[in-house]
Amino acid sequence: MLGVCYYPEHWPESMWAQDAQEMAALGLKYVRIGEFAWSRIESAPGVFHFEWLDRAIATLADAGLSVIMCTPTATPPKWLIDLYPDILPVDVKTGTTRGFGSRRHYDFSSENFFREAMRITEVLGQRYGEHPAICGWQTDNELACHDTTHSYSANAKAAFQQWCQQHYGNIDNLNQAWGNVFWSMEYQNFQQIELPYLAVTETNPSHNLAYRRFSSDQVIRFHDEMIAILRRYAPNRFITHNFIPMSDTQTDNAALAKQLDFVSYDNYPLGRTDLFFANAATPNFKRYMRTGHPDYASYAFDQSRGISHGPFWIMEQQPGPVNWARHNPRPEPGMVRLWSWQAFAHGAATVCFFRWRQVPFAQEQMHAGLKRTDNSPATAYAEIQQLKQELAKLPALPETPVVAEVAIVTETVAQWVTEIERQGDSYNQQQVEFAYYSALRKLGITVDFIGQDADLSAYKLIIAPCLPIVSQAFVDRCAKSNAALVFGPRSGAKTPDLTLAPNLGPGLLQQLIPVKVLSVETTRPDCHDALHFADKTYESARWREELSEHADLMVVARYHDNTPAIVQAQHNYYIGTLTCDTFLYDFFAALAKQYGITTVQLAEDLRLVRRGDLTFIFNYGATASTLNLPATTQFVVGSNQINPFDVVIYR
Repeated sequence: MLGVCYYPEHWPESMWAQDAQEMAALGLKYVRIGEFAWSRIESAPGVFHFEWLDRAIATLADAGLSVIMCTPTATPPKWLIDLYPDILPVDVKTGTTRGFGSRRHYDFSSENFFREAMRITEVLGQRYGEHPAICGWQTDNELACHDTTHSYSANAKAAFQQWCQQHYGNIDNLNQAWGNVFWSMEYQNFQQIELPYLAVTETNPSHNLAYRRFSSDQVIRFHDEMIAILRRYAPNRFITHNFIPMSDTQTDNAALAKQLDFVSYDNYPLGRTDLFFANAATPNFKRYMRTGHPDYASYAFDQSRGISHGPFWIMEQQPGPVNWARHNPRPEPGMVRLWSWQAFAHGAATVCFFRWRQVPFAQEQMHAGLKRTDNSPATAYAEIQQLKQELAKLPALPETPVVAEVAIVTETVAQWVTEIERQGDSYNQQQVEFAYYSALRKLGITVDFIGQDADLSAYKLIIAPCLPIVSQAFVDRCAKSNAALVFGPRSGAKTPDLTLAPNLGPGLLQQLIPVKVLSVETTRPDCHDALHFADKTYESARWREELSEHADLMVVARYHDNTPAIVQAQHNYYIGTLTCDTFLYDFFAALAKQYGITTVQLAEDLRLVRRGDLTFIFNYGATASTLNLPATTQFVVGSNQINPFDVVIYR
C-alpha cells in the first residue's frame, strides 16, 4: 500500500480534485491531512471553520482515497499562545523561552496546553471520528522533535517536584537514592528540588536520570490521553503516530507506542545520514551521500517494528532533497523506490510519501515533493509508478511477518545513562548500537529489537550492546534462555538510580557470567591498542574495561597486555571494550556459525533481508553486481544481475 501527505490548506481549492485524481492514478491509497492546520480549523477561541476541511475530505474520498486525519496539536496557534503564554517551553541550555514562529512550541508540563490540546482533539473526534472517508488517525506530529521533551519552565519544575514525591515518598529516600550527601546537595523538602540544568558544573547524574524519566512520563501522559479521546469518538479506526529516530524522542518509545494500533516512522535517509555520520571520513561519507548508509534506514525500520503491534508504516518517505539537514543532496536515481522496498522488506505495511507537491513558501520551500511547485512531476514520480506495478505482484506482503533468530536488547534508559555520564567523549550509545547492528546486517542476518521484558524463546543469539541498568527479571529470563547472550561494555554497571553496582560491574549480570569490571579507562579514538581474537589482531579503543579472571571463565579475546578483553561462561559472553567494525563482523560471524545461524557473504554495498518466502537484495553501490543464485530461483522483481541503486526480489 502507498500513500502521501497532503496539505489542502496550502493550495487553491480549484486544484484539489485534479490532485486527488492524480494521486489515485499514481497508485496512492492513503492521504494524510491536517497535522498543522489548527489555525485554519480554529481561528479564535471556539471559532471553527470546518467547511473547507469537509470539502477537502469529500474531494479525496470522491477519488477513492482513504483519509488519515491528524490532531493538529504540533502547531498551537498564535491566539492560544497569547492567551496562555506558559504553553511555550523554556530552553534547558539557556533558560530562555522558546518563542512562537515555527512548530512544536509547547511545554508538556503546561496544564493549559494539555487541556487545550485535548479539547481540540475531542472537537475533531466528535466531528470526524466516524466519517466514512477517514480510515485512521495520526496523533500530533513527530512528538519530541526539535529537542522539545525537556523544558526548564516553572511548570516543569513544579511537576517534577510532584513526580519526585510520588516516586520517593519522602525526602530522605530521595537524598539517599541520589547520594545527595555529596557536595552538600541534600534537600529538606521536595519544594526545594531544582531542575538539573544551568548549574556551575555537572549536576548529579541520579538527579538527571530522574528528570529524564519524569519528562518521558509527561510525553506519555499527553499522548495516552489523546489516544483515549480518539478511541471514544473514532471506533474501528486505527490510531498511529509518526515517530522520528528513536534516540531523538528522549522518551521511552515502547511506552509511547503501547496504546497505538501500530507505529509509523518518518524516513529521511539522506538528511539523517548527513547528521548521524557527520564525523565520518570523507571517502566513507561521500560513498553514501546520495543513497544513505545501507544500514541506517533499516536500523530505524527494525526498531519501529520492535515497538509496533504488527506491521509498521512509513508515514513520511523522503522523495528528494530535504531542507533541514546541514547538507541536503539529491537522491541517486532509483533510491526513493529502493528505500520504499527496503521498508516493505523489513516489515512495513504501507509507505506514504512526503509530500504531494513542494510548497513555494515558508520554512520547507526547499523540501522536495512528488511534484514541483509548477505542478510538474518530480524525479521520484516515475519511481513510484514503477513501485506501484511491482507491488501488485505481492498482494499478501503487508501482512507477512518478519522472522528473526537474532535480537538486540535496547532501551531509552541506556541512551540516557550514557548521555548523562559521558566519561569519554568518544562513547555514543547510538553509534555503538548501530555498529553492532550493522555488523549483523552485513552478514545478511535479520535482527529484532526487543526490550528487557521481551520473550527470549524465539532467538538463538541475543545481544545487548549497551545496557547499563538491568532488572532481576531480565537476568532471570536470560538464565532460562537457550540462546547465546552477548553483553557489551557498560552493561549492568549501574543501579536503577544511576549509582555504581555495589558488587562492581556488570552488576546483576554476574549471576550469568562471573566477571568483575575492576576499572574503566576511556581513550581518544585515534589512540587504539591491540585486541587479539582468533589469531587475528583488531582495535580496542575509546572505552576499555579491566576485567577480572575467574576459574569458570574462558578468555575469548585479550588486550595488548594479555589481560582479558572478552570472556565467556557457557553460552554467555561479556565484551569489555569498544572495538572496530572488522572485529564485530568476524566475532558475530563466528558466533553465528557456532550457534547455527545462517549468514550470507555479500559485496560491501549489498544488503539482504527475508520476509516470509521472499528474499530482498538491495544495491547501495554505483556498480552492478552478479548474484550467485540457483537456476531455479523465481524472480519477482529483477534478475541475478542487480544494477546500481536497484532491488532484486525472489522466492
